[in-house]
Amino acid sequence: MDVTSKPTCHIVRPNHAYDGKQGLSYFQGVAAETVGAKGICMHLLTIPPGVRAKAHLHEAHETAIYMLSGEAHTWYGDRLEHHVIVHAGELFYIPAGVPHLPANLSSTPCTAIIARTDPNEQESVLLLPELDALVPA
Repeated sequence: MDVTSKPTCHIVRPNHAYDGKQGLSYFQGVAAETVGAKGICMHLLTIPPGVRAKAHLHEAHETAIYMLSGEAHTWYGDRLEHHVIVHAGELFYIPAGVPHLPANLSSTPCTAIIARTDPNEQESVLLLPELDALVPA
């Protein structure tokens, strides 16, 4: 988007995917890169069966997740000591700076809408490889 142009409304069709630092593939959505967003990022994520992300945190932004279908396990905390299962129809909040690792342990894909308070959502992703082994593969 041209920074000198007047802001306007946009439709985004999530038909292009990109690979995030976390090891998952996201469908392009609302972000600084696509629509010139200033304070939010929202995209679609489908995690295939048996796939998990890398342990990570988002240093400077909050995350809100709405699970559209399936279920995802998420371990979180300084040593990934907490565990939740987010089911279809549920929302999940992750504060800025909280280490986490999502995974799809089921035999079917799970899909979620993810919104973050950073329009450049990959910029404050910090990988935590020292935590990956705390969650069994």
